[in-house]
Amino acid sequence: MAAASVVAVIASFPSPSSDTIPGIGVKYYGVMIALGVLAAVSLARKRWKAAGHDPDEIADIAVWAVPFGLVGARAYHVITDWQIYRGQSFLKVFEIWNGGLGIPGGIFLGILGGVLAARFYKIDVKSCADAMVPAIPLAQAIGRLGNYFNQELFGRPSDLPWAVEIDPLHRPPKYADSPAFQPTFAYEALWNLGAMGLLIWIDSKKILRPGKMLPAYLTAYFTGRLWVEYLRSDAANEIAGLRVNTWVSLIMIVVGLVWLFWGGLLRPVEERGIKPEPWTPPVEGEASGLVSAQSEDGVGEPGPEVDGPLVEGNVAEADEPEAGVGVDPHEGS
Repeated sequence: MAAASVVAVIASFPSPSSDTIPGIGVKYYGVMIALGVLAAVSLARKRWKAAGHDPDEIADIAVWAVPFGLVGARAYHVITDWQIYRGQSFLKVFEIWNGGLGIPGGIFLGILGGVLAARFYKIDVKSCADAMVPAIPLAQAIGRLGNYFNQELFGRPSDLPWAVEIDPLHRPPKYADSPAFQPTFAYEALWNLGAMGLLIWIDSKKILRPGKMLPAYLTAYFTGRLWVEYLRSDAANEIAGLRVNTWVSLIMIVVGLVWLFWGGLLRPVEERGIKPEPWTPPVEGEASGLVSAQSEDGVGEPGPEVDGPLVEGNVAEADEPEAGVGVDPHEGS
């Protein structure tokens, strides 16, 4: 009886009371995106430092990659769901705080921005990508929570205990009488966290060749996205009976696998498990301290006194005979 009561209470998760933070009018969706970016940068900094590099370089790259990613994500959404904006003001295209970011587009342009930044700052692209890649699914996982507050990207109707309630205003017309749905945004968030953990573990073993973390991520993410797309119920454009995102996922899985195995997958056995020394900031005044230490050790100091004519004067002066009777001191000069 008690168990039945508990199940009745947790039959579904309630929908959020508002999509805006009370009192300040800021959208939860935007907050989740910002928190995801901050968490990703923090993780990437730690990993880049552990790889023996200056963590501040990650911030330099993020300044490029994040705007590129946002533009790419918004552009992908607008292109693949263009009918939403038909007849609307052109300014609607830029209202990202209302939702509408396509992850595939964010990945494509975000990677491009990161590569351009790395080349601009003369940072090795492969090693930097290997350090930064696990931070991408972390940002995605946190950002997906914004879909809960916007009541979007949910799946089909469900009576599972973890189903999420959706207000009538946000339900698809064909499911207007269904109160709860599969929380596909949560499934994708959990998948991303699992992908992040797997990538970090793989990299800790140093078994993949340099530069292979990125295709490993692409393969892992789009594999998860493929089955999540199957569960979604929101309207979407289709090609040959499949959602556009399903086609993109299939293509990217193939690209990721080919990239992963092209040129070899694993490091040579003798190179596996070798970890670099963590980066440490240079000590201010280190050079002057070295000079002082050398002085204390006698480096560069005058040597001990030597008895004889070399103490004062030079060799030439010591060998020169003293002037005397019958001797011309300038003879032979």
